Parts: sequence; C-alpha cells; structure tokens
Amino acid sequence: MSHYYRLVVSCPDQVGIVARVSSFIAQQGGSITEASQHSDLETGRFFMRYEILADSLGMSAEALRTSFEPVAAEFDMQWSLVDTQKRRRVVLMVSRESHCLVDLLYRWQAGELDCDIVGVISNHDDMRSLTEWYGIPYHHVPVDPANKQTAFEQVQEQIDAARADCIVLARYMQILPPSLCERYAGRVINIHHSFLPSFAGAKPYHQAYERGVKLIGATCHYVTEELDAGPIIEQDIHRVSHCHTPTDLVRFGRDVEKAVLARGLRWHLEDRVLIHGNKTVVFS
Repeated sequence: MSHYYRLVVSCPDQVGIVARVSSFIAQQGGSITEASQHSDLETGRFFMRYEILADSLGMSAEALRTSFEPVAAEFDMQWSLVDTQKRRRVVLMVSRESHCLVDLLYRWQAGELDCDIVGVISNHDDMRSLTEWYGIPYHHVPVDPANKQTAFEQVQEQIDAARADCIVLARYMQILPPSLCERYAGRVINIHHSFLPSFAGAKPYHQAYERGVKLIGATCHYVTEELDAGPIIEQDIHRVSHCHTPTDLVRFGRDVEKAVLARGLRWHLEDRVLIHGNKTVVFS
C-alpha cells in the first residue's frame, strides 16, 4: 500500500492560498496525488485537503510539519498533517442490534476500513461471541438507569486504555454524558436511524410511519452534547409507500443505516471531513 501524508487546512479565504501551498510542496519535491478545495462564500472560509506521496518528499511527517509552520502562520490556518502509516485506533459501541456492528467488522476484515478496531464496548453481552470471533476484545459495561455515571466512568476507562482515536456508536442505544462528548469532541460518530433533523429520539421509523412519509433515511453525524444535533457527515434515503408497515420501514432502514455509517466512518478515517461550526465540508 502506498504511503501518503494528508494535509488538511481551514483558514480565512484569500487569493493565493492554493498557489502558496502547492508551491511549498513542489519546493520540497512532493507529488500531490489528490487535491480538494472549497470556498464558503457565506462565511469567507477556505477548506483544503491534499494527499502527498510520502516517498516523493524524502522527509518525515514531523519534518514536513515543521517546514510548513511558517506557511500556516502566514494564512492563519487551522491545519493537520496525517501520516497514513499510523493507523487510527477505533472503538465500536453497540447494544443489542447487530446489523451495523456486523457490517463494520466485515468491511474491516475485508480491508475496506483503514484502521485498527481495538475493542467493542456494549451495555449487553449479546455480541460477545461475534466480536471475539474476529479476535477483538469485548467489554461488557452494563448501564444501570439509576446510576449511569458509574457505567460511563468505566466506558471512559476502556476507551482511554484502548488509546482510541475514534469512537463509533454502531446503534449504541444510550445517550453519552456531556463529559464524554466534550472529551472526545470531533471523534465520536453516531448512526441515527432517521433522516435528521426529522424524527429525532426513540423509534423514529414508527414516528415516520405515523406521519405517512414517502421517504425514510439514516444520518451519520458527530456526537455533541445536544441529542442528535451534531455536524452531519452523511445521509441517505429509501422510498416507501402506504403499503409498507412499520416492520418494513425498520427493515429498509437497517440497510440504509449500514451503508451510511460505513461511508461516514471511512471518510472520517481518510480525513475527508472538516468540521465547520455545526456543519461539515466532506471531500468524498
């Protein structure tokens, strides 16, 4: 597999950013293999993502970061440089529904997700045998409705022990406390079984059925303290009609959820998602 550095930038928009960054990379002998840019005309913000062939540079990621700092300061950039040889460490969280977990584990084993899945945390023990079949540690952390804080302290301990870079709520039917949302801001990805902002909360497909919708969907988003209101990464839909029952909607929805979550996680792992306020720029 080829070795790349990913340069991701957000800064105030002005003339000359692309030319300056491209010239800097060329001066180091770097070969740009993928380039994406976006100017937000409403906010005056500029976004950029470059993939650079690491072997063309002849320097480490740390050396490149040091060399790029004056350019970043010149344009007041918020930026990161990622070395693709350092694989992200991902923890999955799940309750009793298995479809998203099964799909992610299969895609991971098939090499579709460039990461290391270092653990699964669940408030039930149902998915243990499935998870351990893949050779992944399984942590059962029951959540007592009368004392959720104790459980989430254990969850935080497990995440920290795993040195997780990303946490995926693969139908984890618990609301994370504000402390966890803040601690892992921009690193917790959720799949909501509805086309947000409609039908937030519990049983969205039943809400949709009662409303008589003709489209159902699923939403992959970052988790914030406000329930189901974080920056959206990806969404998709499935058409339904008056002939379909709530059970049909749930079945259709599972297929959409799996695909949307997998795409959202893959784009996050590939540094294609730039958070801007409560929105995202996605270079998919």
